[in-house]
Amino acid sequence: MTSSARPLLNRRLAEFGTTIFAEMSALAVATGSINLGQGFPDTDGPEEIREAAVRALRDGRGNQYPPGPGIPELRTAIAAHQERRYGLSYDPDREVLVTAGATEAIAATLLALLEPGDEVIALEPYYDSYAACIAMAGAARVPVTLRPHEGSFRLDLDELRAAVTPRTRLLLINTPHNPTGTVLTREELTEIAHLAVERDLLVVTDEVYEHLVFDDAGHLPLASFPGMRERTVSIGSAGKTFSFTGWKVGWVTSTPDLVTAVRSAKQFLTYVSAGPFQYAVAEALSLPDSYFTAFREDMREKRDLLSAGLREAGFEVFTPAGTYFITTDIRPLGAVLSEDGDGFTFCRALPERAGVVAIPNAVFYDHREEGAPFVRFAFCKRTSVLEEAVARLKHLA
Repeated sequence: MTSSARPLLNRRLAEFGTTIFAEMSALAVATGSINLGQGFPDTDGPEEIREAAVRALRDGRGNQYPPGPGIPELRTAIAAHQERRYGLSYDPDREVLVTAGATEAIAATLLALLEPGDEVIALEPYYDSYAACIAMAGAARVPVTLRPHEGSFRLDLDELRAAVTPRTRLLLINTPHNPTGTVLTREELTEIAHLAVERDLLVVTDEVYEHLVFDDAGHLPLASFPGMRERTVSIGSAGKTFSFTGWKVGWVTSTPDLVTAVRSAKQFLTYVSAGPFQYAVAEALSLPDSYFTAFREDMREKRDLLSAGLREAGFEVFTPAGTYFITTDIRPLGAVLSEDGDGFTFCRALPERAGVVAIPNAVFYDHREEGAPFVRFAFCKRTSVLEEAVARLKHLA
């Protein structure tokens, strides 16, 4: 035990305690509630992909350290996926890097590309690891807030442009966007690309929900826009697309110089990971289009089921164009569970009142007051689970 009065946790991370996901998941267990808070499926992905992992284990492939950049089969499959889906050509040997999930890809990229004092613009609300990784790099985060507009959350391009200063190094863009479900349009992405080129900014794009877009929305990689391939680090992941989140297989695609920079940081984080699972993900990326279509349609039906139930319970619902999260406004419920419309109070009381767990969106904001009335629900669960959750939530009305 130290006798020093100095805090044990360094000042860069002092603001980050136990995540809200750990708190709410523990509350779900303690109360026997349905956990619609944390975004992980409650079923496994394709059986043939799981068997591919078993086969790799039994054949001794990946049981020892795989190559630092990732196994060649997976890097080739990632490059082929980018070419087939988006017309983006990447060299598997020089422009693809396999990571321990998208979270490590984000951390390694920010640690590699940022210097202390640099500014990073991120779309608020944002995935909680963004703030922690920016802090670990010694940089400053500059939020640009997505706000409700005509049933969804939209980006104010003028606000984005005004946020850029001489210290801005990097734009951190997430589309499809967690937690709001916003999918940036071609017009919005075109303006972001113009801004990045004009101000000579690097861009990191978190695209882990690329295959979860609904209705008329479509995922457009920012790297495919004029002038962007040479300044964009694109991040993908197998976890969300194939429902194997525990495998933690992600990747980075970019230019040789940028990938080399990210690998320089990544090699001192995990070095390598998920050896046998890399072989399975290589096969998963080669699944026919019918898999991706069926997966997307299944999630759309679940989105519609939960959205309807939330509206019936009294929430205002922002129907997501992508991801597997629904953001709601609790204020139409009046004083139910929270007299002041505070999402934290509401979510902490909801398990006892309705037997369901959700996440307060305010945890994803620097400006907590902006997110105070919003609450996020995940619909990546079995249909029977969502139906039971809807039945429980009806008691709120």
